[in-house]
Amino acid sequence: MTEVIESAAVTDNTQAQRAVHAVWRIESARLIAGLARMVRDVGQAEELAQDALVAALEKWPVSGVPDNPGAWLMATAKRRAIDEMRRHKLLARKHEELGHGLEEAETPDLDAALDDDVGDDLLRLVFTSCHPVLSPEARVALTLRLLGGLTTEEIARAFLVPEPTVAQRIVRAKRTLAEKGVPFEVPRGAELATRLASVLEVVYLIFNEGYSATAGDDWMRPALCEDALRLGRILAELVPNEPEVHGLVSLMEIQASRARARVGPSGEPVLLLEQNRALWDQLLIRRGLAALERAEKLGGAQGPYAVQAAIAACHARARTPEETDWSRIATLYALLAQLVPSPVVELNRAVALSMAFGPAVGLELVEQLKAEPSLKSYHLLPSVRGDLLQKLGRFQEARAEFERAASLTRNAREQALLLARAAACTRERPS
Repeated sequence: MTEVIESAAVTDNTQAQRAVHAVWRIESARLIAGLARMVRDVGQAEELAQDALVAALEKWPVSGVPDNPGAWLMATAKRRAIDEMRRHKLLARKHEELGHGLEEAETPDLDAALDDDVGDDLLRLVFTSCHPVLSPEARVALTLRLLGGLTTEEIARAFLVPEPTVAQRIVRAKRTLAEKGVPFEVPRGAELATRLASVLEVVYLIFNEGYSATAGDDWMRPALCEDALRLGRILAELVPNEPEVHGLVSLMEIQASRARARVGPSGEPVLLLEQNRALWDQLLIRRGLAALERAEKLGGAQGPYAVQAAIAACHARARTPEETDWSRIATLYALLAQLVPSPVVELNRAVALSMAFGPAVGLELVEQLKAEPSLKSYHLLPSVRGDLLQKLGRFQEARAEFERAASLTRNAREQALLLARAAACTRERPS
């Protein structure tokens, strides 16, 4: 009987801990954002939030999960902030920043604790965690930590880097923000557009790593795609009049719609033209097309993300590969090349041209890109070249290109696919 009671107690405790972590994933961004507005320091805000999490892990298994868990965490963190200020004799100076008298702060209005300026606080946290003074890697790690609610271990596992490396990036990022005196605010005027581009870049970097993993044994990491989509949707609510935000959300929604079709039964990659389109998520496609329409109505049809979303929409609207409007896709890539000149964009344009006008036309552009230094170690250049050579019946050359591509990629699934394509060229080679 005692063993049964102990087992039940362990189960209840485990369920409570799971509830705490689930609440943390949902509420942590709003909690840290609200605290950062008060203490004006992202690092200190996260520490206070983590203290509140520890308190919840200690108390909720005993008392149960409160009706408003987010407000409970905020109230606990506020009290700890006030205690810390008192210890450092800074309460008087911080009194106005906290926005509450000591007596009121010690017995806060739990229902309203998370409602004051929540949208503004989150937006400030987005712009702070994606500040250009940080390296792209640091921005990604800090954004996933503060806004995604991921642990250091989860971030390290997602990007296949050692956990201490991620921890150092986060610590250095918070220190840099403090040392540079980065204000906890939303930029204004011309700076807003520049900083917004940095924010969107971070969100899309997270999505891309989930959509096409650069290394490891998995072709995709869906959890990262979901985190990026959630961040994008939040951003679209916070800055609803920015067309490029809706353009990025559209692009991610439409690309994410193919997730189930991109991976075979054994985890192997399934390329776009070979995918079972019945597996494409029509809800995500509709959401993506609606977001694209919003971007266009706001005058952002020619924004880089909106153009990429329009390309994705061409695929989404085609019921079969043969119905794909490759001429329009090639035109859109030409426009994208004007907006954001890049050898990678040109490589994608070459693929579109080959589909619209034949492999020889695409190969002509690819040959020009072979001399591009930035593509020297880019595995998709020989991969595309191999594909075009194979279609032209130049199997020996194609095999060499596929093998070169396989040697350059760090993703095991992609490497296996490329080596299989190289082997197929050997079988197809004329005797």
